[in-house]
Amino acid sequence: MQEKMILLADDDQDDAEMFCEALAEIDESIVCHCSENGNGVLNTLKNQDKIPEIVFLDLNMPIMNGWECLKQLKSEERYKDIPVIMISTSSYINDMDTAANLGAVCYFVKPNNFDDLKQALRLITSNLENGLKETFSNLEKNKYLHVFLAE
Repeated sequence: MQEKMILLADDDQDDAEMFCEALAEIDESIVCHCSENGNGVLNTLKNQDKIPEIVFLDLNMPIMNGWECLKQLKSEERYKDIPVIMISTSSYINDMDTAANLGAVCYFVKPNNFDDLKQALRLITSNLENGLKETFSNLEKNKYLHVFLAE
């Protein structure tokens, strides 16, 4: 079984643990690397030979927030093609627009319960190897995911 690496940056320890637990229940081949901020994601990437299938970035974190990390990822040749999903408790349209404009492929509003989180993550991770654009084109009706299909 091919290991799939996912990076998560979220300074809320409970949210990060729930996120990684949901991923583990969905697919045992997924390895979730967690950081408390964007700086940690960039350091993890520099110390890994493998490029992750996807990066999830919380918007509001100390030291380096999700916006700054997204800008860094999209400005570096080695990382610019990694799909990035912004995550937040906020469902503000301005945040969604900013995420799309900075190059995120999706904006994920954190669900309130574990089952909803699992369902949304299952939708995201089910076709990682087949390409996220195709998967995301089928997710428009999910209440937690706001998909950007700009080329």
